Amino acid sequence: MGYLDSLVERIEELKRRRNAVILAHNYQLPEVQDIADYVGDSLELARKAMEASADVIVMAGVRFMAETAAILNPDKAVLHPSPEAGCPLASFLSVDVIKRYREKYPGRPLVVYVNSYAEAKYYADYIVTSASAARLVSRLEEEEVLFAPDRNLASYVAEVAGKRVIPVPVGGHCPVHEYLVNEYYVRRALEEHPGAKLLVHPEAPPAARRLADFVGSTSQMLRAIGELGGDEFLLGTEEGLVHRARRLYPGKRVYPVNPGAVCIDMKKITLQNIAHALENMKPVVRVDESIAGRVREVLERSLELVR
Repeated sequence: MGYLDSLVERIEELKRRRNAVILAHNYQLPEVQDIADYVGDSLELARKAMEASADVIVMAGVRFMAETAAILNPDKAVLHPSPEAGCPLASFLSVDVIKRYREKYPGRPLVVYVNSYAEAKYYADYIVTSASAARLVSRLEEEEVLFAPDRNLASYVAEVAGKRVIPVPVGGHCPVHEYLVNEYYVRRALEEHPGAKLLVHPEAPPAARRLADFVGSTSQMLRAIGELGGDEFLLGTEEGLVHRARRLYPGKRVYPVNPGAVCIDMKKITLQNIAHALENMKPVVRVDESIAGRVREVLERSLELVR
């Protein structure tokens, strides 16, 4: 038995002993996706965490995802194998930024993307995912909203909902989508695969989105592969989604728009640190209940609005 096989076997044994479940985001390393009990986008994982009968949740994702799992599961131990796995996009949104925009635009509802930290979500009127953002904003009475922290998703929401969407802050973005899934890389990929259907994440810049056959969240992109028809697809997002797509659709040819579109933070989760977390039952993610209670309330209200 090789090292990798023995490590997988060790993790499986620890999962049984701890009554644990492993949740992995679509951008995780292939071997992490393969050992996970559930693979999905951030909201799917949060919901799976709530449904799980496990005592322990291992979140194979970045810090805001581990926080969300802990907020929604106050009675379970949530382990984050790599606490330094943060999110550059989430870091754009501080409490000071929120307060500054609230003062500048009083009375506008603040819609906060789930890709943000708990202390920022605390101030949200609504919390959305990339899949629900446009639908929720379109259902609000207000014609002008604040949207944090991704400017590209904000522009997409404005296009779909037909409302004025003010990005908070003006320069917030995901570096992977902004610089590695932009128009240049999309056009280059289309030249290499001229017959492929192009699916792009709404965190990508507008010029890249305009070239797409479909724009949606990672889970929506996966569903679209099965619904659009065709045998060849380009995925305009972090390259990890390609592994999941190829497993779900073995008969189709799926390629990343840019193989170099790698989220370094997502890749900080490894089989080694998953095993270490389960062995030692740490690092445990804790969110102060004064924050968690408010965020749970806003999340539940937001979900009701888009059902």
